[in-house]
Amino acid sequence: MRLVILASSYNFGVNSIFNTSKLSLKNDLKLWSMRHACRLLMLFSLAVPAPWLHAEAVAEQPSGMEKEISAIIAAKQHPYLKRSSFLNRTEDLENLYKLTHYRPLWLGHEHSEKTIADALTLLEKASEHGLSPANYDAETLQQKLPSALKPNPEAYSSIALYDTALSLSLLRFLHDLHYGRVNPQGINFNLKLREKLIDLPELIKDSLAQGTISNLPLLVEPKLKQYQKLKQALAIYRQLAAESQPYKLTITKTVHPGDKLPKMEDLHRFLITVGDMPEDNAGNNNKAEKSSLYTGEIVEGVKKFQYRHGLGAYGVIGKDTTAALNVPLNQRVAQIELAMERLRWLPELPAGPSIIVNIPAFQLWALNDLGEVDADILNMKVVVGKALENQTPVLMAEMQFIDFMPYWNIPNSILKAEVLPKLMKNPNYLAKEHIELVPNFGNEIKPVPFTDKSIAQLKQGTLKARQRPGDKNALGKVKFIFPNQSDVYLHDTPANALFGKSRRDFSHGCVRVENPQWLAEFALKGQEGWSKETIQAAMQTPKTQRVVLKKPIPVLFFYTTSFFDQHDNLVFYQDIYDQDSILQSALEKPADLSDQSLFISKSPAPVQLVR
Repeated sequence: MRLVILASSYNFGVNSIFNTSKLSLKNDLKLWSMRHACRLLMLFSLAVPAPWLHAEAVAEQPSGMEKEISAIIAAKQHPYLKRSSFLNRTEDLENLYKLTHYRPLWLGHEHSEKTIADALTLLEKASEHGLSPANYDAETLQQKLPSALKPNPEAYSSIALYDTALSLSLLRFLHDLHYGRVNPQGINFNLKLREKLIDLPELIKDSLAQGTISNLPLLVEPKLKQYQKLKQALAIYRQLAAESQPYKLTITKTVHPGDKLPKMEDLHRFLITVGDMPEDNAGNNNKAEKSSLYTGEIVEGVKKFQYRHGLGAYGVIGKDTTAALNVPLNQRVAQIELAMERLRWLPELPAGPSIIVNIPAFQLWALNDLGEVDADILNMKVVVGKALENQTPVLMAEMQFIDFMPYWNIPNSILKAEVLPKLMKNPNYLAKEHIELVPNFGNEIKPVPFTDKSIAQLKQGTLKARQRPGDKNALGKVKFIFPNQSDVYLHDTPANALFGKSRRDFSHGCVRVENPQWLAEFALKGQEGWSKETIQAAMQTPKTQRVVLKKPIPVLFFYTTSFFDQHDNLVFYQDIYDQDSILQSALEKPADLSDQSLFISKSPAPVQLVR
């Protein structure tokens, strides 16, 4: 470029000179001399490189350190780390070192020792967040630190290796803390994909500049109150598991209040340990401890324990209560960790009303705002899908409609497995159950009369069956619709006796709600024309009525076996669908999640709304 400029200057000088008019001979000689001088200067500059040209060429060459760091990133493999391949974190690592022009982030700076110590402390204390320090090579990095802090100035390779290893481990830790370690789609958690990508390299760079590396977890972990409470409970239960004596109860028959129970003092001590009996009462119960009678305060403690473990809080110690009492505390630690992992999978949740069903809890919560968890939120029991046959799916959708006095459009699977066999035994079964035949589902579709031909068409699958609105209708008097690929919904039920059971997995996959009128009032709150009275009237009229919600309400069917309820109690639930085991197995194979799988997916099949 500089040679071109020089040549241009030469041409400009020559042209200017030879375009000048009225030149004298004397001037011609001067011009001839100047012309040849310019030519000689140009030839000399081409033959002998100028010092400033050489300096610029050298400056454009990458340094040894830049080469080493770039080579590590390009290789996508790191010899210091157990998970040497970092294919899915390459972009993050590349972007991080672009910010420093491929110079070390950690080593060779005035505050290197402190910033490295802060970063290593985060990795070493990953367990406080329900993560494993071993996944971030905390021990290896600590062992290699002394030699990394005193390297040979020319040892570009060793400096680059340690610096990138620490950066990569920190990126992995923060990514896991924000997004989780497992892709929920891979284990049938049909949650929505993310919309916002957190800029981890920028966060690390800013924290380094401000000396606030230790605050990084607060910037990336879920802000949900549920998550924050679980993190506090994790610390408590981890300490209890480490310091408390193991407890095991053995009984030969059901123990009722007033019965004798051997080793009462052990049960006493355990209930105090897990917080189901106040420690203040321990001294007041010395006599009870020495007695083997199961009475008084300890019965109340067992009731609270039963409530906190999803059991009937009756104070009777049977098989299920004994099994819950005998679960080791380190298993409760694992349950809390799994709950925190699942909460990391949730995308950004909108402000405003939401409905959450926790499947193994058999509970529904309707919240005016997800950020506000208090005793005033709407809570009710639910019945979910059978564990071995018709599991209720995990999903996220938006409630858009409510049908009062709905038809029940009988799914083909239920038709074949249940309705047709009963019809074969009793030709009057359809009429008795208020079931009618239709060419297609839809509230306005007229039924087809019962004939030998129409019954044959039903068996062949060319006609469909639906149950008319009324007292016998399986959906009860209200159906809450949120279009989804699993075609499940919330609904009322005439089988109210099931809500009295502690374990409530009896449905074909949809979720039955204990108090549909309350839920309808919640969903239609503030919608013109709808009040408690009009909702009651709609639930009594024989005609089907569809209401379109002016503002759709997010619905989340979730699955977690440890959960803080609206009364701030940490409750543990039975793993009815064996999802904890599935997740635990997935976590035993640590891998870097692909951001593409979290943010980009194939276009989903269109959801068909059954009217």
